[in-house]
Amino acid sequence: MGIFEKYLTLWVAVCIIAGLLLGALIPGLSELLSQLEIFYVSIPIAICLFFMIYSIMVQIEFRKILDAAKTPKPVLISSTINWVIKPFSKAALAVFFFYIIFAPLIPYEEATSYVAGLILLGLAPCTAMVLMWVHLSKGNQGLNLVMIAIDSIIMIAIYAPFAAFLLGLAYIPVPMEVIAFSIGIYIGFPLIVGYISRRTLLNKKGDQWFKTSFSPVMSKISKIALLTTLVLLFTLQGEVILNEPFIILLIAIPLTVQFFLMFIIGFYASKLGKLSYEDAVPVSLVGTSNHFEVAIAVAITLFGLGSGAVLATVVGVLIEVPIMLVLVKLMKRSKDKWSAPRENQ
Repeated sequence: MGIFEKYLTLWVAVCIIAGLLLGALIPGLSELLSQLEIFYVSIPIAICLFFMIYSIMVQIEFRKILDAAKTPKPVLISSTINWVIKPFSKAALAVFFFYIIFAPLIPYEEATSYVAGLILLGLAPCTAMVLMWVHLSKGNQGLNLVMIAIDSIIMIAIYAPFAAFLLGLAYIPVPMEVIAFSIGIYIGFPLIVGYISRRTLLNKKGDQWFKTSFSPVMSKISKIALLTTLVLLFTLQGEVILNEPFIILLIAIPLTVQFFLMFIIGFYASKLGKLSYEDAVPVSLVGTSNHFEVAIAVAITLFGLGSGAVLATVVGVLIEVPIMLVLVKLMKRSKDKWSAPRENQ
């Protein structure tokens, strides 16, 4: 395990603190960053997200998606959790907590903004940080990459209509074309560029060079982009986070419930499906963690940098890392008791 993986919690904490300090000590910095946008797309966030997602897409062997058809059970379980159960359960939790439980505590207009952010956050499974969670849990990384590729393609196809539908159910009408534009920029573009550049580099440089020279560089760039994104996000939202801890707590409650709920569903679905421990790891963790990068980007495009929707997605980042590390430990503890050793399948 490299130094980044070993001290992941420390690096994330440092970036969050750095972002909060920058936002507090240099008030004009947040305003300057918020003005750097084209067609409602934040340029700094878009650049960081491109390198984060491209560095993953360029390493995916898309032909393995066809190979997954030979053993479809893990992918079918994961896709059902990610695209049938998770979006609707996250929307239901958001509506339940903010429109009913927290209704006496915050104005309705403010609540709708938080609900929007939570819905966007729950709409897509993770494609970046989940690589780390599966690695730390000693799961099947090959299967994880196949799931990431499939989820990325599904995301391009249905994220926009799903988002428009669920936001509409929560009485938050938004133009679907704006959501589709965001997905095209943040997911479609790096996926296409990754696919084309992978084929080009493999043809010109060969598989050995790609694996030993190019992939390690991309891995480092992805980590730098992730940490830079965290600094930017907490610089932009630092003032609100520091000044309104009660709101942060309210947003964190349904998020925490959702994390543990999805993990339990994935874990026991893997047990019922008699998956090996290695295959159960990505099935349990992919749908549990969120594609916060895209959720944040879409929230910025739809509602603006200073909105409650963006704040909700940023709080998702704030609590996701410590909760996912707890779930990784729970997953690893279950390994010795897992009833389906991989070699027997």
